[in-house]
Amino acid sequence: MIRHLKVAVFAVLACVGLSVHAEPLPNRPVPQLDLDRYLGQWHEIAHLPMFFQRQCIDTITATYTRRPDGTVGVHNACRTARGMDASDGVARRVDDRSGALKVRFAPAWLGWLPMVWADYWVVELDPDYRWAVVGSPSRKYLWVLSREPHMDAATFRGIRERAAERGYPVDKLVMAAPLD
Repeated sequence: MIRHLKVAVFAVLACVGLSVHAEPLPNRPVPQLDLDRYLGQWHEIAHLPMFFQRQCIDTITATYTRRPDGTVGVHNACRTARGMDASDGVARRVDDRSGALKVRFAPAWLGWLPMVWADYWVVELDPDYRWAVVGSPSRKYLWVLSREPHMDAATFRGIRERAAERGYPVDKLVMAAPLD
């Protein structure tokens, strides 16, 4: 009888242990971002749908350059049905080290308005800066970026899974580049 009770208790504990889920990943900027390593051209692999990218078909890039005032120039480009399209903006760091930035594409004379600055959070970053995942506190925006115009399928699957664990609606991702 005792032996059967021990087996039953062990079975219940094993089932309870299997049903315990790991805590979701926090949705926050990476604690350390070397901005000089982050600068340069990135290719978009995937993004959550957004109004400003509705016309983009493929060949989507973001190029970041250091500006004399310490901010970062942002040049976004993509291929549309009518040819290439581009927009220019500026980004600034929220603090000295983390991956939290603010970006605006509104004219400079509107830069004093807080509402023209959007959150740009680097939420995941390859140690060698080969790929990055950019999100937002609201989880409405998500971009998967790569230094190459394509990405390994296994790498993308891992990124997608971790983005889902952060609460992003990855089932809505729009693929913008091929996976290897």
